[in-house]
Amino acid sequence: MITETGKVVAVTGEHAWVQTIRASACQSCTARHGCGQKVLASASGGRANQVRVVNSTNASVGEEVTLGIDESALLGASLLVYALPLLLMVVASVFGHYLSGGSDLAAMSGAVAGLASGFLISRQLQCRNIGNYEPILLRVNRIPAGVVSPSDSLT
Repeated sequence: MITETGKVVAVTGEHAWVQTIRASACQSCTARHGCGQKVLASASGGRANQVRVVNSTNASVGEEVTLGIDESALLGASLLVYALPLLLMVVASVFGHYLSGGSDLAAMSGAVAGLASGFLISRQLQCRNIGNYEPILLRVNRIPAGVVSPSDSLT
């Protein structure tokens, strides 16, 4: 289970909106100078993300919570979003090239059609299995009375 800590910013019915801050491990990585991830992390500026989850722990606005997602669900979602469209793009490109007798224009058209259909199929499969790829609210991180959290001392 992959976990992330966040803060509840809104509760609507049986769902809670949890805000998490995107963190980067670039400072402790030895390959930070040759990695594209550092560029993406610095470009985002540590922006906050908001995730809608089922409020299974009855968390209230302002409480710190822990979210979790199963590793296999994350892997499955990654394959569905990235691998399927690319695979269909390559197959459609080869198929278009073969059917046209070697035309590059047909291969490029096939690649675009394959990529677009891959995105559409991926979207349809995600909509059908929406519960499998959603993070879940694991627990509310309650601070005992009289204990000051580090985040409270900063304000």
